[in-house]
Amino acid sequence: MSNEQALFGALGLCRKAGRLVMGFDAVCDEVYRGRVTLVLTAADLSPKTLARLQRACEGAAEVLAMPLTQEALCPISRKPVGVYGVADENLASLCRGHLVKKHRARRI
Repeated sequence: MSNEQALFGALGLCRKAGRLVMGFDAVCDEVYRGRVTLVLTAADLSPKTLARLQRACEGAAEVLAMPLTQEALCPISRKPVGVYGVADENLASLCRGHLVKKHRARRI
């Protein structure tokens, strides 16, 4: 199994556990409340949205870019979504691990 498939599976696990927050506004709200420790972005997220996200998460949550596009993530979110938040530290570590193995997690 490739790291991209493993990351996709980890995100699916987060969703099934009810610990995945999806969408820019929802993720920013949960980061503000201190419930999200890891924010993941789709590979095709717009630069403007990325800049807004960085400002919103500065000092509160780690933001990492995924190699998966919004279209590739549609089976998880059921619609194109570019921003995901993981609200569990163990699941966040799992996702981080799959990013670091191959892609050396591009910190944003």
